[in-house]
Amino acid sequence: MQKNKRPNRSAPAPSPEQQDDALTQELVDLGIELARYDDAALSDPLKRKMGDLRRLVRKCLQQRKDDVLDEALERVHDEDRDAYLFLKNNVEEAAEVAVFRREHGPDLEVNAFVIPLFAHSEGGLQRDQCFQDEEAFAQLRDSLFDARLESPDAKIVLVAHAYHLDELEHIGYGQLSGMVREAYEAMTRKKAADAPDIARSISGWPESRFAPHDTAVELRFLLGFALKALDDPFYRVPDNEAAADRYFDARAARFRQWAQQHASLVKRCLVTDGRDIQIDFLYQDLFYGGKETGMAEYFMLQMMADLHHALEENGLAPERAHAVIGPAEADGDAVLRVNLYAQGNDEPLVSVDKPVGLGSDLRIEADDAADALATVGVKSVALAMKFDADGRPVNARPYKKSA
Repeated sequence: MQKNKRPNRSAPAPSPEQQDDALTQELVDLGIELARYDDAALSDPLKRKMGDLRRLVRKCLQQRKDDVLDEALERVHDEDRDAYLFLKNNVEEAAEVAVFRREHGPDLEVNAFVIPLFAHSEGGLQRDQCFQDEEAFAQLRDSLFDARLESPDAKIVLVAHAYHLDELEHIGYGQLSGMVREAYEAMTRKKAADAPDIARSISGWPESRFAPHDTAVELRFLLGFALKALDDPFYRVPDNEAAADRYFDARAARFRQWAQQHASLVKRCLVTDGRDIQIDFLYQDLFYGGKETGMAEYFMLQMMADLHHALEENGLAPERAHAVIGPAEADGDAVLRVNLYAQGNDEPLVSVDKPVGLGSDLRIEADDAADALATVGVKSVALAMKFDADGRPVNARPYKKSA
């Protein structure tokens, strides 16, 4: 007689949420452990763990699990700032750079880069005027080779759009990785392929707040993708520190020359109605580094403008003003706050907040804010431990620039 089978008492399969939580914690644990070591000094077991970390990050990118990556970064930040920066760098590099191994021919790399710029105009930029001059756009793309910003053996895809910061902020890790792969397809296949991630990245500018005769200063980004052989000597940075410094100095000089010679092409790409427009370029960098540079410069200029306006509005000479700098919280986000006072008065004339990212060095941020205050003429500055919930500085002491 056949006996009844015993019921299966094994644990149920983990839910998708539990799997994501386990993946998140694995990223956290690997990030904290590996951040303590230099890449060049990793033992074989640690090298395998580094491989595991990179594999898990790529898995998250391919599956568009930005929420897992964001949660891992938040958990690491709460435990270890160095590990946070280590994991953040690994996630960003995996999203903005992809390597393609090939059986025939050299291995290839594609990276996403941006060129931040400030456009000074009357009335602000108009979206319907941007990138209507196809000849200027083609010349702009070619100019990156002419100026030797990219290798003559490389290929470039440049997006015909001036990205607003809000648009870049909406590009997640997984989407950027997809954009890099779409650019690879575009540069390696004869037949044109769809690029839905790149198309979706052009989400539109917010409504302009400038009146027709206002003086406008706006941050925009040129976004491109470069394909190159991994062993291309053009991009090889010397091992010697002094030689590496000379390599980067020469590249920076070429970029400055490019900016001077080709600003007119960017003007033609941004306006068609003949208005005078001035372009100030920041340095070309990979996607996340260039975005952070643009953001930092933008918020610093905004801070200086707000401080200058407060002095003018109150008829206060800069030498009769006093400022307090310190960390604060605004709507749940970390900010660096600058309160400006008339000397001898405890009520601020203006309070200006500059967003700071997770892992930012607040002392460096404070030094930058003090430099901005000096630029507008305010020399009396104090550094507070923080601002309390009522906006009052706590434990403010005279500011001294860090060594």
